[in-house]
Amino acid sequence: MRADQEPATAGPTANRLADATSPYLLQHAANPVCWQPWDEASLGQAIREDKPIFLSVGYSACHWCHVMAHESFEDPVTAEVLNAHFVNIKVDREERPDIDSVYMTAVQLLTGRGGWPMSVFLTPKLEPFFAGTYWPPEPRMGMPGFRQVLAAVIEAWTQRREAVVRQADALTAALARPPAAAASPAALSEDLLDSAVAGLGRSYDRRHGGFGAAPKFPHPMDLRLLLRTFARSGRQADLEMATHTLRCMAAGGIHDHLGGGFARYSVDDRWLVPHFEKMLYDNALLATAYLEAWLVSGAESFAATCRGILDYLLRDMTDPEGGLWSAEDADSEGEEGRFYVWSPAEIEAVLGPDEARLFCEAFGVTPSGNFEGRSILNLPQSIERLSASRGIVAAELSHRLAGAREKLLAIRAKRVRPGIDDKVLVAWNGLAIDSLARAGAGFEEPRYVEAARRAADFLLAECRDAEGRLAHQWRRGRASGLAFADDLACLANGLVSLYEATFDERWIAAACDLADRLLAFVDPEGGGFHQTSPEHERLIVRRTDLTDNATPGATGMAATTLARLAAFTGRNAYRAAAERAVAAVADFALQAPAAVPQSLLAVDWLLGPLEECVIVGDAGREPLLRAIRGRFRPRSLTVARNPAEAAVAPGSPRPLDHLFLDRTGSAEAVTLYRCVGATCQPPLRDDAALTAMTTG
Repeated sequence: MRADQEPATAGPTANRLADATSPYLLQHAANPVCWQPWDEASLGQAIREDKPIFLSVGYSACHWCHVMAHESFEDPVTAEVLNAHFVNIKVDREERPDIDSVYMTAVQLLTGRGGWPMSVFLTPKLEPFFAGTYWPPEPRMGMPGFRQVLAAVIEAWTQRREAVVRQADALTAALARPPAAAASPAALSEDLLDSAVAGLGRSYDRRHGGFGAAPKFPHPMDLRLLLRTFARSGRQADLEMATHTLRCMAAGGIHDHLGGGFARYSVDDRWLVPHFEKMLYDNALLATAYLEAWLVSGAESFAATCRGILDYLLRDMTDPEGGLWSAEDADSEGEEGRFYVWSPAEIEAVLGPDEARLFCEAFGVTPSGNFEGRSILNLPQSIERLSASRGIVAAELSHRLAGAREKLLAIRAKRVRPGIDDKVLVAWNGLAIDSLARAGAGFEEPRYVEAARRAADFLLAECRDAEGRLAHQWRRGRASGLAFADDLACLANGLVSLYEATFDERWIAAACDLADRLLAFVDPEGGGFHQTSPEHERLIVRRTDLTDNATPGATGMAATTLARLAAFTGRNAYRAAAERAVAAVADFALQAPAAVPQSLLAVDWLLGPLEECVIVGDAGREPLLRAIRGRFRPRSLTVARNPAEAAVAPGSPRPLDHLFLDRTGSAEAVTLYRCVGATCQPPLRDDAALTAMTTG
């Protein structure tokens, strides 16, 4: 739904979701199922009435969530069964990732797989005893019908209660067991990175790029790791895996060739047919990956793709208050992908016959189509190859296609747009702030930096709970939920990047405040990070969040953020916590590197050598910054002050003071203090500093 729309909730069927903040919950507020939110009232009802809980977890952009809702939750007969025998609770996984994490683990233990919609049956003590994902209303494709499932669960609860309770007790005990990975002294070694890259290589698709078979996900953290191991080792194979994958994705239908941005994943192995929903986190992470690929290779296509992603976020996904919205749905007008697909006739009506033929050839649009009779735009051949076959100069061809895309985008904007989940999630916004700030600095694009600044100001000022603590989310003037570990870590990391783009030290101070709070989430035994703090609601288990999913997990993101802040501030407690965190996941990294890519990015930083660029002076600073920011420097930090601010005053320390100690300059020149590892160059001024950063 757009930010100015709400689903209809009025009428006799409105249930307890009508006052929810979540767009996903509001989508179900008029169901005949008597849905309730996860709160004391609903949990207490299950105990009082001795009823099992049917827990349904999803998110607003989830296509199969919509399908199950239409087939089962809007069906009065199914609703009657649910209402009579269960306390029915709806949870937005993006609002309550802690609930989602616990019960998704239960689903995986019971079924060997996971996904959404997630359907879990709980005892009144909140212990799971049966679970699955999507069930059709009637038996189909080897799956039981949802009503069959309900009948079986009701029979088990009423006739075989003791067996159900034993199952629930055993499953809850399994959930409470610590993760299998153990801290390893090998965590901080290049061997760990090399082993991870070898593991990625074994699953790499050399033809289409990416890792594994269909369905294919983008894996931006893995791609960023490969760019780092290439920079560290010079292995061309690492660079090829990353850049070939990024090129294939950018050419595929997973990439929105008109509006920019990427869908969540491809249902095939060649990136052609996406699952059309667009998520903020995917696009933020991919923007950073494409930016870094441009810095490594100099290929303008990577820069253009990155800009397209960020322009999409600024144009279509930014709240008027400054935060960024969470997701855009796959469906519009009741059909998946309808907003994005084209027929040749539609294109000819906009472009005319000659330009339409050229565009259709370039973007794979045919009369038969590639998706349910219509065509998803993609690039089946390179612009260079089409240029040669058509006898058109590549620059002219690119110009003509760009003009055609602009016209088609304007027409597409008149279509019924997919729904937008307009809640602002802190963690995902932190990822977006990071990518916007990095790209703004790298491209010298002030509007990206300004968007990052607006989002950061908004989150720090408005996304607070009643006690002034950072909240997990905000929507339409209401902040709610206490921040989770990844909220704190992602936002702090974004603020560090925003500092490097602006040199406004308030961002570093705010990042340190968040990092200090983040330390309350550490698992004192294993060294990893819990998703929740002792202040959060206590669920049946408190799990350590060691692995990454589509977004960085708490442990990997905390390790990354604390390692960066340790270098900026010199605070040993941050580095020690980061080292313990990566040690906690070392076994995962050896056995399944794709499970912990964010932690491996932290390992790369902690191994070093780090490059410190300390700049004193304003005069002539921009060419020096252009040289620093225009190359791939994955283990570097840049700080700057003018001479009057650079002096370190005793008794009033600022977070960055240790980097400026005894480093002076003048107002008439720019002075660079550069250290790589434990080796520092003599101070360099003006042209000498620029030459050093251009060639070194």
